[in-house]
Amino acid sequence: MSGGGGTRIRGIRPAGTRALLVELESLSDVVALSAELRARPLPGQVDVLAAAATVLVRFAGRRETVAAEGLIEALDLTHGEVPDARTVTIETVYDGGDLAEVARLTGLSEDAVIKAHTGTAWTGGFGGFAPGFTYLVGGDPVLKVPRRSTPRTAVPAGSVALAGDYSAVYPRESPGGWQLIGRTNAVMWDLARDSPALIRPGDSVWFKPVRELVQTAVVSDEPAEAPAAEPSAAPAASGTSLEVRSPGLQSLIEDLGRPGYADLGVSVSGAADLRSARQANRLVGNPPDAAIIENLFGGLELVARGDAVLALAGAELPAAVVSPDGARDRPAPLNAPFALLDGEILTLGSPFRGVRSYVAVRGGIAVAPVLGSRSTDTMSGIGPPALDTGARLPVGAVSGVVPVGAPEPSSLGAPGGVGALGDGTTPTLLRITAGPRQDWFGPDAAAALTRSVWFTTNESNRIGVRLATDPEDAAAQPLHRAGNGELASEGVVAGSLQVPPSGLPVLFLADHPVTGGYPVIAVVVPQDLPVAAQLPPGHPVRFVFVDPDTLTPLGAEDTAALFPEGTP
Repeated sequence: MSGGGGTRIRGIRPAGTRALLVELESLSDVVALSAELRARPLPGQVDVLAAAATVLVRFAGRRETVAAEGLIEALDLTHGEVPDARTVTIETVYDGGDLAEVARLTGLSEDAVIKAHTGTAWTGGFGGFAPGFTYLVGGDPVLKVPRRSTPRTAVPAGSVALAGDYSAVYPRESPGGWQLIGRTNAVMWDLARDSPALIRPGDSVWFKPVRELVQTAVVSDEPAEAPAAEPSAAPAASGTSLEVRSPGLQSLIEDLGRPGYADLGVSVSGAADLRSARQANRLVGNPPDAAIIENLFGGLELVARGDAVLALAGAELPAAVVSPDGARDRPAPLNAPFALLDGEILTLGSPFRGVRSYVAVRGGIAVAPVLGSRSTDTMSGIGPPALDTGARLPVGAVSGVVPVGAPEPSSLGAPGGVGALGDGTTPTLLRITAGPRQDWFGPDAAAALTRSVWFTTNESNRIGVRLATDPEDAAAQPLHRAGNGELASEGVVAGSLQVPPSGLPVLFLADHPVTGGYPVIAVVVPQDLPVAAQLPPGHPVRFVFVDPDTLTPLGAEDTAALFPEGTP
């Protein structure tokens, strides 16, 4: 199929129930489509993410997603050009640890590698991996080299690197398998800038060889822009605060997340269990987007500095309110508002069902937002730091008359029910829809995925839940691909079941990377993601394919039809 203006669309694949993955013929087509969608968003459009050969478009709901497929096919992309492309010059010292290896792989001398890297303008293709990490394309094809066979556990910030057809600069220290040829002190990501990413899609990038680093980067030809809006401030504080006496294993400030920044490498983040976070806020009379505390595995202790109204939702655990002198305590209710008076201490024990608890305070946690959200993103490091002992959290002021809520049932649901957390003796059932890359797996993959009981591992976190086969079932096998090809990095959504070469799926949660290089066999429906976020280590899980519109289970024949024979 083809889009308007000559742009060639190879196909449109569903990526869960609320996103579409558009496959295009070339990077120029990718740039044209993503530019058009940013300039003129479709109804209900939430995010657009360009990648090597695809554009991921995410929507607010199912209805908008279904309608968007025809709208995308009919788009006129004649004017789908990046309107604010600039020229960025990056001064680089070419002394990278892999420079000699790149010379060997290309058959060039080290000086010739440097000349090839600096002699041609690169183009910002797409973001991903991390905020400020921009894949650069269009360089000298002689520099096409494979990734390292063994990735480094830590690549220094500012490393200039090559991999495949791409070059890039690492914005912060992180693991990585690219070939390092140099270094720069250019700041690739800075939240103090109007545009945090130094290199944006469509920018022309020149690398300038230097003997030592003095200057960071030069940006020219930047079009005039309207004055930037003043950064959002923290809401007015009430004078009350919550003091952290103990954060437990991990306690974070979260809200509903920061959608709309995927093209900068920033995931939505937000509360891992949005259902419980919304419930906690509802119980204390807060709006749904008020900042709350997300606690993992209990152990949190908070001291009220001033009278406050709190609510606990999410994981089921013992909780108590202790008097200032420690002589008396009373149970703190779950899923109901309660008072925490000046000097009293709230303590959370170890959960006996679920893993994440949500503490809402009337007025919300009054910290300043970053990119429109108060959420801590553990993948990118954006947002408030993890809570530590002694931290004081200001409580926002409440205006008007807003009543607290009545007690509610647990957000975890009754064990055994649809969309509910199991009790650990029987598997928790998660509903999934196919794709977008189910064609990377054989026709028996659907049955292999759904008939198996999978178990969560200790390596799970807010980025994703890692799954393993049943150690006591000799017949349990990892998933197998139909071919041995490599998938170019492309956008992924929360709920994606990505399958690495090990065949053991990873279920992406709130802080997942915005792009991935392994095929996604299926996507957990958004309604079941809160349950996935509450799965403890060692918990059994089963998957069932459902109709994306009605969420009713598919029969065996309909499920098998989702996985055509053949390789990608």
